[in-house]
Amino acid sequence: MKEKIKELLKKRNAIMLAHNYQPPEIQDIADLCGDSLELSIRASLTNAETILFCGVTFMAETASILSPEKTVLLPRKDAGCPMADMVTPEQLKEKLDKFPPMPVVTYVNSSASVKAISTICCTSANAVQVVTSLKEKEMLMIPDRNLAQYTASKTNKKIHLWDGYCPIHNNLTAEDVLKVKNRHPDAVFMAHPECRPDVLELADAITSTSGMIKYAGKSDRSSFIVGTETGMIYPLKKANHDKKFYPASESMVCADMKKITLEDIIKSLETMEGEVKVPEQIRLPALSAVQRMIDLSI
Repeated sequence: MKEKIKELLKKRNAIMLAHNYQPPEIQDIADLCGDSLELSIRASLTNAETILFCGVTFMAETASILSPEKTVLLPRKDAGCPMADMVTPEQLKEKLDKFPPMPVVTYVNSSASVKAISTICCTSANAVQVVTSLKEKEMLMIPDRNLAQYTASKTNKKIHLWDGYCPIHNNLTAEDVLKVKNRHPDAVFMAHPECRPDVLELADAITSTSGMIKYAGKSDRSSFIVGTETGMIYPLKKANHDKKFYPASESMVCADMKKITLEDIIKSLETMEGEVKVPEQIRLPALSAVQRMIDLSI
């Protein structure tokens, strides 16, 4: 099947992207693995005509926003994100009507239509930088309340929270972490900022998925507790053969991130089914919010 996929990718002049939470067999065959936005940016700089994104809907939408001239395929259209679904454009507009005018900082883990009515986007890695860059002292941050609370703790801005969260990260408790810490007392605890505040208080490092790979690589420590989706263990081990990684909880599994199979990829490339195309009237304002964030790091 892997040989078949390679043939089809070549035939379609396609680049295959895989998020860090995807199953090992998919990560192994992908051209690029990493965080969702990082993947979309890197794919946009290639000559590929087709982007096959092994991730979830909002990730494929972001690829379409940044590469409108390319065909973006999501092998499973039902691979969604519960947190992204916790905010709609209608809900956001209703909320903004109740506030004085203020910027909307939107996590990239959101739909294109929500990005389109946002001031600027952020990632888990650059949220503090994005919020600090805004001249306003008060803003709304959506949809992840945990990321917003973490960001607020690192800035002097007043951040209004949206009651959204990632079920996988939000379900991790301090008690879960302490149990694993007791089993592995010498291990460093790396936590994703989508985790709850009491979990983040226990962390030695708070960082994105790509940040975890960099942190573990630079650290002189040999064992790590990983406070994010369990799929992250695989790329961590792959990048650090001599180090040990333990999940903060075995139950941190995102079903949506595990939906795509090798068979789905073959079918999508053979039939070109599963195209994700963001309409121009949504793409252009969404691109403005994404580009404003990208420009900060240039």
